[in-house]
Formats: sequence, C-alpha cells, structure tokens
Amino acid sequence: MPETNPRRPSFGRSFARAGPRMDARGASDHRRRLVEAAHGAVVEIGAGYGATFPFYPAEVTGVLALEPDPTLRELARAAAARAPVPVTVVDGVAESLPAADASVDVVVSSLVLCSVADQSVALAEVVRVLRPGGLLLFYEHVRSEHRVLAAAEDLVTPLWSRVAGGCHPNRNTAASIAGAGLTVRALERFGFSALPGNPRLAHVLGVACKP
Repeated sequence: MPETNPRRPSFGRSFARAGPRMDARGASDHRRRLVEAAHGAVVEIGAGYGATFPFYPAEVTGVLALEPDPTLRELARAAAARAPVPVTVVDGVAESLPAADASVDVVVSSLVLCSVADQSVALAEVVRVLRPGGLLLFYEHVRSEHRVLAAAEDLVTPLWSRVAGGCHPNRNTAASIAGAGLTVRALERFGFSALPGNPRLAHVLGVACKP
C-alpha cells in the first residue's frame, strides 16, 4: 500500500515547537476527550510527539503508536516512557498498519487524516484492523461549512499541503469515515484557533464504529 507523503524534517521540528502551544490553547482537552472511550488494544496513527499518550485510560492494555517523522517519533518515544499505559512507538503510516485483520479494539486518529495521501486507503486499513464493534476515535480539522471560507481553503490547499506535511485543510473527513463503511455514532463540530492570530477553523471530535 502507498505511504503518506514523506514529512520534511523541517515540518517535524516546526510541529514540535507549535504543538505545545496548540495544546495550551485547548488541544490538550480535545485529546483528553478523544480517548475517553479507548480500551483494549489500540493503534494510534500519526502520533506526533506523543501529546495524546498522557490521557489514555486504564482500560487500555497497550498502544501501538505510528509516527513517520523521525523528529516527532523520538519525542513520542520519550513521551511513551511517561505514559500511564504501555505504549510502543514505531515508524509507520496509516496506509499500511502493522496489525492483523480484526485484531484491534480502537484506532485513534488525532489531526492526521488531513495529511494522509489517500484517505480512502487509510480508512480501509482502519476498517481492516478493527474487530467487529471496534471504534475509530477521531479529532481532526475539516472543511468549513461556510461557503467563502471553504473556497479559501480550496484555494490555499495546494501550497499549504506542500509546506505543512501534506495537510489538506479542505477535507470532509467525517463524510469519508462514513463512506468507508464505519458508523459515526457521535460527532461534535466546533471552531478552534490553534495559534494566536489564527482563524477559528472547523474541527470535529467523533466516534465511529465498525459494524
């Protein structure tokens, strides 16, 4: 299966600096809420610098965390050592999950489905590894519902995706999740300004289930 567009080293370093600022502005609370329903065997795609790790509940027996960027992966390994549950960090991408069919209870996606090269391939992998009744927990920024803002997102996406690790700000990720055959059981949509001076962009927190 194809990999994500390789993240440039400069992106990893930039995100490592910007991420904690995002967390302080509210992203940490979003991540905490994201994994409240996590349990059993978990795969986290695009783990970044491990910002989600502190919030995994005791019901989780283990997390396999994938991160393709070497800078972020090393930071994630350091964060894994402090996590309240066992976390193993490996080099990997969402389009090729290192897990057997129907072997995972929960997949966690935190601000990563915007950057995969092909959402349909990544989500097909999520469906493949989840057990029947397994959950996809997702926290993503998505296409605006406002026509003018959505048009602006379409306009900036080609350039933005090249400089921001493949990020596409105009993806309708919740619709893609449903289209992959998962049942969206809960979906909260809200605006969030990730950094000072940034507009409040559309984000979603949601839970989807494999039938």
